[in-house]
Amino acid sequence: MTVTAATATGKRSVLGVLVDVTDYADATERIMEAARERRGYAVTALAVHGVMTGVQDRAHNARLNSFDLVTPDGQPVRWALNSVHKAGLADRVYGPTLTLKVVERAAAEGLPVYLYGSTQPTLDRLVPALEGMFPALKIAGVEASKFRTSHPGEAEEIAERIKASGARIVLVGLGCPRQEIFTYALRPLLDMPLLAVGAAFDYHAGLLKNPPAWMQKYALEWLWRLGLEPKRLWKRYVLLNPAYLARLAAQRTGLWKATPPPPTTEPVTSFAV
Repeated sequence: MTVTAATATGKRSVLGVLVDVTDYADATERIMEAARERRGYAVTALAVHGVMTGVQDRAHNARLNSFDLVTPDGQPVRWALNSVHKAGLADRVYGPTLTLKVVERAAAEGLPVYLYGSTQPTLDRLVPALEGMFPALKIAGVEASKFRTSHPGEAEEIAERIKASGARIVLVGLGCPRQEIFTYALRPLLDMPLLAVGAAFDYHAGLLKNPPAWMQKYALEWLWRLGLEPKRLWKRYVLLNPAYLARLAAQRTGLWKATPPPPTTEPVTSFAV
């Protein structure tokens, strides 16, 4: 069964992180609705690594639980929703794919987007790639990561630049969990959706290649990514994947309640920009 906007059943705990039972159509429409209505709206797509960042840091878990929309980016997260909560999801909601669906709708509706994060060379490749796919797309602004911690008042400065650009949707590509903290920090300052999109910038700029469909279907994308970037990603996959599966088994059997911490509005004093 595919969950649609009419049948989506809200958030469910995956190891204490609240993830939405949603599909591409529902998630895209919710984001576009917020963009049309000029509402602040925080979105992220979490795979195993993203969920485990919440498990390992309760304050960050509370931030994640304050997001308006958290999609099951990885197949193991979708499996958790299905096995623990009987969600009946037929597919995950993968960040790079959701990005394209949102950008396609934004182009069709004339809503400008703002790209924040990654490196300038990546953005220089990403912009023409997106414009080639969606000729009607309006890119309001492009801002590369500074690869440092914010200084006092910088959140407000970034928000003012984004608002002045005329953007109606912001795509944030800073990597997990930096992009989620950035999105959390900026959400109260912007009247538009912010999407933490992970490696979508690199994929759509042509710098990363997607794994074969069969690897994605059987949750082996991590093995593909590990082969591409072993030095950077080995700890994420070799250590976190077994920890995720062990905790999921404990939640599913009732040995661990996986009680979600309540959403927070506590401001962050500094974050990656």
